[in-house]
Amino acid sequence: MIDVIIAGAGPAGSVTALLLARAGARVLIIDRERFPREKLCGDTLNPGAVRLLASLGLRDGPLTEALPLRGMRVTGPSASVTGLYAPGVTGLAVRRRDLDTWLLQQAVSAGARFESGLVARRPLLDSTGGLVRGLVLSPPRGGAELRIPAIMTIAADGRRSILVRLLGLRSTRPRRRRWAFGTYAENVAGMSDVGEMHIRAGWYLGLAPVGSGLTNVCLVTPPRPAGRTPLEVVQHAIARDPTLAERLGRATFDAPVHVLGPLAADVRAPGVPGLLLVGDAAGFIDPMTGDGLHLAFQSATLAAESVLRTLERGDYRDAVRRLAAGRHASLSAKLRFNRCLRRLVDSPSAVDFASRSAQLFPGLIRRAITYAGDVK
Repeated sequence: MIDVIIAGAGPAGSVTALLLARAGARVLIIDRERFPREKLCGDTLNPGAVRLLASLGLRDGPLTEALPLRGMRVTGPSASVTGLYAPGVTGLAVRRRDLDTWLLQQAVSAGARFESGLVARRPLLDSTGGLVRGLVLSPPRGGAELRIPAIMTIAADGRRSILVRLLGLRSTRPRRRRWAFGTYAENVAGMSDVGEMHIRAGWYLGLAPVGSGLTNVCLVTPPRPAGRTPLEVVQHAIARDPTLAERLGRATFDAPVHVLGPLAADVRAPGVPGLLLVGDAAGFIDPMTGDGLHLAFQSATLAAESVLRTLERGDYRDAVRRLAAGRHASLSAKLRFNRCLRRLVDSPSAVDFASRSAQLFPGLIRRAITYAGDVK
């Protein structure tokens, strides 16, 4: 029997696998996709994420060629504030297809095994039904099922995790849902060495330089945005804002527009006995603050610590409690911050008030940029 099976080879799953394999655990990672693969994302690591990867000895690969980001520019309907990080502190702009492939390779090099073309269909339960002891897998388009037993299971299969749904962990609390549209553009005017977040009432647009003259363009909208195609949705949002229309008036969109949604999924608990959640499976938030990858890496380190303790002591129920306590201590303040910003975007009057306040008190926005970047 393997020690740990991980469903999902994205950043959270791969970092969890890396830490477990380094500690001597027998780890199997499965994913429906073959790598490299494209992934809708803002393509940025904030300073906290860069620092965490460095603490794990992860400093090379695509990070050596990534563009450094010295800060963030945040704009509203009537204000623009640029916040620069401290000297020597930077974020990085790196394409997710490159980052994810490299992190998975690091996990495999540490001793984890990876199998692509497999989907987690349901948890494998013990005879009592109260303990997850592995996964039932099959190819994406169906086929013969595989029953893979494991001492511990990690669900890192994203915000729409079937394991979360089948185990009844998804929160049913209603909230307004948003959709993300991501692509790459050439000839975006005025790009520099800072990331950008343009917040408007009900929607926002992120811009990040990724090298070779390309800019990551990530639009987050409410349901049913204007436009017949994903590209038209992006173009319509840009055209309705004079500042953005001027900046992107000559931009060319050569890459496909990827769509992701609905965003913002919550869970009731970070796992059940025998199975823990990491990354977006443990709760997905809007990517407005640019700290999604840092939160994913933090959740991975916390889950790995809890799994190793369980492998040593066999305390399956305590594993969930430990992970919940660790997440609360490490992540709760940042998650509250993100939720507050998400609510602000929902209110046109709040966006207008925040924009006018930024004109009078730009230091408040700069402090928020530093906090969002996890700068220490």
